[in-house]
Amino acid sequence: MRYEESAVLELKEQINADFKKEIIAFANTDGGEIFVGVARDGSITGVENAEAEMERIGNMIRDGIKPDLTAYTAIEKVIEGDKALIHVTVSRGLRRPYHLIDKGLKPSGVFVRHGVSSVPATDEAIREMIRDSDGTAFDKMRSINQELTFQYAQDFFAKSKVEFDDIHKHTLGLIDGDGYYTNTALLLSDQCGHIIRCAVYEGTGKSKFKTRKEFSGSILKQVDDTYEFLQLNNGLHSTFEGLRRIDSLDYPEEALRESLLNAVVHRDYDYSGSIIINIYDDRMEFISLGGLVKGLTLQDIQGGASQPRNMVVANIFYRLDLIESYGTGIQKIMESYASCADQPVFSPAPASFVVTLPNRNHAHTAVFDATATYEENILNLLQSRDHVTRKEVEQFLGCSSFPATNALNSLIRQGKIVKIGSARGTRYILANQHIK
Repeated sequence: MRYEESAVLELKEQINADFKKEIIAFANTDGGEIFVGVARDGSITGVENAEAEMERIGNMIRDGIKPDLTAYTAIEKVIEGDKALIHVTVSRGLRRPYHLIDKGLKPSGVFVRHGVSSVPATDEAIREMIRDSDGTAFDKMRSINQELTFQYAQDFFAKSKVEFDDIHKHTLGLIDGDGYYTNTALLLSDQCGHIIRCAVYEGTGKSKFKTRKEFSGSILKQVDDTYEFLQLNNGLHSTFEGLRRIDSLDYPEEALRESLLNAVVHRDYDYSGSIIINIYDDRMEFISLGGLVKGLTLQDIQGGASQPRNMVVANIFYRLDLIESYGTGIQKIMESYASCADQPVFSPAPASFVVTLPNRNHAHTAVFDATATYEENILNLLQSRDHVTRKEVEQFLGCSSFPATNALNSLIRQGKIVKIGSARGTRYILANQHIK
């Protein structure tokens, strides 16, 4: 037999520190063979005490490489002339990437075959091998980072009275059958690399910036910290009905909570970008990476249909009572705005999903239109306010009480507005608007 190194054949005079790397590289690529006792030029040098060296190789495979490669390797002694050689056959493994136990799932521990050399795999190549082996569901795949801590998650689970020991980490999907932390574990860990960015602007555009906050760490910590920040930017507006004071938050707390949880639970974590929350005077935008799950439409999710992109993450949030059941988030947001003239807007795109919540107390600037009728101008004014008085209508139209009253009565007869209260407390509201 003529020995010559190739993409599937490696020659070794003796077992050295790189031996495990060669085995890993073949298992991660297309398989191959290693002959021990043959120099690189193909000359046979032989192996002394082949049986002991074969046992040494077997121990290397069992104790130094993960996942278990024993089923994909064969070790045998062959005689060439009067010399003993060791022949190691490595098949392409099904649980790639295989790696050095002491180095983990990173380039220093993962190798692939490139020509006649075994070289470190790139981060992207490692991720691709994980996708090939584990499937495309991000939250179920092995995490490249296996050095994780869970200080915040541990406290959060304890407060929720949910067990968080290793047995329950397996049950919850944080640890897979081979003992690896999954990407769900990474998201819950203190080392989570994804963040939420919040920006507050003055006015209704991005020309005047007020403040910015970034929230990192476990996604459970991000949810807590971000919600607290949103509440600080959720203004309180007070009106009076007679002697009774009526307080109204700019945004329903339920809508803020569900919009935030929806962005965190359903985002596509294959993207490295951040969840973005923009706060303007008149609205709040939640921008989450990843469009709708394939097969679902906006009409489907508004009707309560649900197919979580990150099923493991969704299950954990359900166990922690952060979400009640699948498919209710969008409906809760819509219900919280049921009595409002302005409604939330849901904008799916191929690579993002945007939820826009209108500020219920924002005073839009209505401008008198001289080309429109008095009735049309009054309706325009009511689009920007919860209610108007006759005096406010007079001022807006620039007329006396008589034409203002006629225009209001005309709209009442048409069923477009409703008169409520009496005497000095008389107000006019849109017919489809209900006072709490």
